[in-house]
Amino acid sequence: MYDIIGDVHGQAVLLKDLLKRMGYAALDGVYRHPERKAIFVGDFINRGPKIKETLQVVRSMVENDSALAILGNHEVNALFYSLLDKQGKHLSKKWSRLRMDLNPTLSEFESNKPLWKDYVGWLRTLPMYIELDGIRVVHACWQDDNIELLKANMTEPKLRKKFLQIIGKNNSPIAKAFWETCKGIDFQLPKDLLIFDNEGCAHRSFRSRWWESPESKTFGELSFESRFSLPAYQIPPEIVAKRAPYGDNEPIVFFGHYCMKGSENIIKPNLCCLDSCVSRKGKLTAYRWSGEKQLMSENLFS
Repeated sequence: MYDIIGDVHGQAVLLKDLLKRMGYAALDGVYRHPERKAIFVGDFINRGPKIKETLQVVRSMVENDSALAILGNHEVNALFYSLLDKQGKHLSKKWSRLRMDLNPTLSEFESNKPLWKDYVGWLRTLPMYIELDGIRVVHACWQDDNIELLKANMTEPKLRKKFLQIIGKNNSPIAKAFWETCKGIDFQLPKDLLIFDNEGCAHRSFRSRWWESPESKTFGELSFESRFSLPAYQIPPEIVAKRAPYGDNEPIVFFGHYCMKGSENIIKPNLCCLDSCVSRKGKLTAYRWSGEKQLMSENLFS
């Protein structure tokens, strides 16, 4: 069965400690378990002190069949920054903003840029989601319509530049499906409504609970892992985009992305967020799944 591991963000020491605690051992430089396989939910890079080593651990496990891995939004952003078109231009017009987040990763590879290029090539081979018998793994959000669009459009074994250029334009249904899958569903506020955080910064959107319908919810009830308080009055129906909730009888979904520091990882019996905010002095968390239909807190490792 599978051990699903949350966002690592360059914390190679914690990752190795967690793997050892879960019964994995380094054999010929590859962490293996005699009976189980790991699944990484994405966001291996950026922020932490040992990004290169983290990539080496994850990649070696994937290439030696002791793990599976999907792309997180940080890896996707790395692709948009690092890949150039035929004119030598970045695939994203927001490349300078992407560079800011990528600085820790690029700094570690400054002395060996060909190695970084090699890792970028490997990242292009990773999927956006995994669907197995009984569980689903995605970085931020599982919406059936989005997954079906990705299935129909991502049929190559490698992410092509032409496909990423389409995604980068951000004005098509496939682009929407792509970004919501790896970044979640942000609730967009109307132009005449702003929300201010504790530092006085204005926000026009907030992260929402993608598994619930926003209808009849207050702003606070729909918010998920927003770093500022939201008003406790009902969202006006005219600004609500309808979506179907994730059913209680649907397969278990494991995801990361949302910094759940000090919060419960198991949200519902079939929903588990494994990002325990390791990059902000939180924990690195995994769930040991052995075929159960409902999640159990005793199967969490941190």
